[in-house]
Amino acid sequence: MLLTPACKDNKETASASGSAAPNKPAGAKIALLLPESKTSRYESHDRPHFERKVKELCPDCQVIYSNADQDASKQQNQAEAALTNGAQVLVLDPVDAASASAIVARARQSKVLVISYDRLVSQADVDYYISFDNEKVGKLQGQALADKLKADGKADGTIVVINGSPTDSNAAMFKAGAHSVLDASGAKIGAEYDTPDWSPDKAQQQMEQAITQLGKDKIVGVYAANDGTAGGAIAAMKAAGIKPLPPVTGQDAELAGIQRVVAGEQYMTVYKAIKAEAEAAAELAVTLARGGQPAADKVNGKVNNGMKDVPSVLLQPVSVTRDNVKSTVVADGFWTTAQICDASFKDACTQAQLQ
Repeated sequence: MLLTPACKDNKETASASGSAAPNKPAGAKIALLLPESKTSRYESHDRPHFERKVKELCPDCQVIYSNADQDASKQQNQAEAALTNGAQVLVLDPVDAASASAIVARARQSKVLVISYDRLVSQADVDYYISFDNEKVGKLQGQALADKLKADGKADGTIVVINGSPTDSNAAMFKAGAHSVLDASGAKIGAEYDTPDWSPDKAQQQMEQAITQLGKDKIVGVYAANDGTAGGAIAAMKAAGIKPLPPVTGQDAELAGIQRVVAGEQYMTVYKAIKAEAEAAAELAVTLARGGQPAADKVNGKVNNGMKDVPSVLLQPVSVTRDNVKSTVVADGFWTTAQICDASFKDACTQAQLQ
């Protein structure tokens, strides 16, 4: 366990930021505020793992769940509703890292503690942050692409860079990590885009622009910040008749992304053990809702959000290619071989020795 749960009365009364947190009665209310559903992980992994762990640790606790559908104003209203409903802890994955500071300020007025989940709220008095080492995610992506280009004898070729949403604080860290590798690799960045809302459709349009600008025979690789944008870029290249496809990066180990990796259409993705992240957030939320604190040695870092160094639980991401799908996402039960190897991917799975 990353954190020490406390489903009984706890005499500790101070949060890590020094806020008062009085002892709570047997039942507690915890709000889980997720940002969107275009990325499949939130509804298929984050929410169920979080709710299950809260129920396991504190059967009398209630989870107030909301998904903002990529609407920052809607998320602010959902947070207000949760506070009105008596939430004692907000677990907040912000749509917009900057504007979500208003949610944190409002929670502070009600003496409610805030865990910034997966994405860090900027310029806000957040109590804790739980996520992955996001700059390392970008480094893993950039290094995988640089290594593949070098192995293919195309290290100094032209690549396209498709970053994540400019309103997502994590996207800036992925971008910084990727550039720290790619800028020193010798590759030429022919076109670079930020992708509003992480939209695969917009990523496809961006890739179409890059193909028109650079020429379909001149692109040797694509840095895509997640599996959705990778899928959009790959769709654009397929429509343009680019064959074979150049190596394309990704992130989140979405089912469609893993299937493309197995089929050889997408070179790699980054697997983040979302179950561990969601469970860590649930453990911390229950502890705080019960008036306690996590054990000091379980909080393994600090991340500055522009206002403060936020006590953080940082998990480690893993690079996944066709060679290690079985030993990572399958071994962890993130996806089963039956899910990956449906009829259209049966042959690819056989070649990848997944079945």
